[in-house]
Amino acid sequence: MSQANRDPWTGEIRPFPKMDDAAIEARLAAAAAAFPAWSGREISERAVLLRRVGAGLKASRRDLALTMTAEMGKLHREALAEVDKCADACEYYAQHAAGYLVEQAIGTEAARSYVRYVPLGCVFAIMPWNFPVWQVFRFLAPSLMVGNVALLKHATNVPSCADAIAEVLAEAGVPEGVFGVLHINNEQAADVIADPRVKAVTLTGSERAGRSVASQAGKHLKKCVLELGGSDPFVVLDDADLDATVKVAVRSRFGNAGQTCIAAKRFIVTPGIADRFVQAFAAAASELAVGDPNDDATGLAPMARADLRDELHRQVQDSVAKGARVLLGGQPGQGETHYPATILDGVKPGMPAWDEELFGPVASILRVNDEAEALRVANDTRYGLGASVWTTDGARGERFARQIDAGACFVNSLVKSDVRLPFGGTKASGFGRELAEHGMHEFTNIQTVYVA
Repeated sequence: MSQANRDPWTGEIRPFPKMDDAAIEARLAAAAAAFPAWSGREISERAVLLRRVGAGLKASRRDLALTMTAEMGKLHREALAEVDKCADACEYYAQHAAGYLVEQAIGTEAARSYVRYVPLGCVFAIMPWNFPVWQVFRFLAPSLMVGNVALLKHATNVPSCADAIAEVLAEAGVPEGVFGVLHINNEQAADVIADPRVKAVTLTGSERAGRSVASQAGKHLKKCVLELGGSDPFVVLDDADLDATVKVAVRSRFGNAGQTCIAAKRFIVTPGIADRFVQAFAAAASELAVGDPNDDATGLAPMARADLRDELHRQVQDSVAKGARVLLGGQPGQGETHYPATILDGVKPGMPAWDEELFGPVASILRVNDEAEALRVANDTRYGLGASVWTTDGARGERFARQIDAGACFVNSLVKSDVRLPFGGTKASGFGRELAEHGMHEFTNIQTVYVA
């Protein structure tokens, strides 16, 4: 079997083979065979290898960046930054994982009672195309340090990214079977989830994919972590620093062509700053133009696929038909993946721009009467991944953040994943956590030991 992938900028078509049942079985068997020895190593030995992986990422950063750009259209400078972030994650977990996994003594009437963290085995990861290297290392670096092994089903439009990651690990000396790539479709993925050699599943993807994977994992009584969509509120209160707020607003909405689950999508503005913010935001966004992602002067990347561009435009058209006003953009570009920086004002409930996730370079302006309404509107979504609030009063911002129903809320800062902090969502944005101590413990057996 094979499929054709298209370069979002050049249109070049690249065929890529898919695996048959025999190849899948070989990868599953290799993972099962590798687990005892890998989990039995001292954590310091695993750390040495993970540091080598990080060094390998740095050495191959340019080639990895070019691969990302060719497969999903990411700006070259953004791709380089993504590789660097992965290398930093490897170094961080090589240094800190042992501390996260220390046995925790708990005082009881026993002579000794404590909790230990035991690796589960093979973790099956289903990863998306929008951050094709970082999304993998976000789960992989902590999981390898725990002592798990991993199999990766990557998005079908970034197969070479998956193979490049596997090559970096192999060149670093990570033993065969500790990490494997499966080029498979969704039906084959369901069979992998069901396989008894797979002990847990992690998915970053759409709400639809999350429901399917959770159902499959639940059917077979397997732990899963889901990081799904988001429609993050970006709340601008009257006393916000306008220049600083606009700068981050543009970066958060239009970076990665807006194809980011934790991008700011709903810009909720209070009356004292609304007009000034919208004017400055539109002016700054108007300077972004879709162009060659390998050109450092390009401000906006193409979208990853034509069907994604078409779906985004449908949402824009539906919102406009229901009363939203186009302040900027709003019409597809000449290329089949080109969509300009777009801002919709007057967004109301019942419009896709209010109710749905817009996964592309479109910002929704939601005008509210006061801070109380801003909070209500921020929480008026089925998603709960990230949020940010902007105010020069730090205490006010923190009070607001503590009332947000989301996995993370940032005060006067870009929403981002940080290796030192747990990452994940609530509601339709999924459950479970990645990164930091909380993320490392997700794919362990948290075992109680009680010695009378």
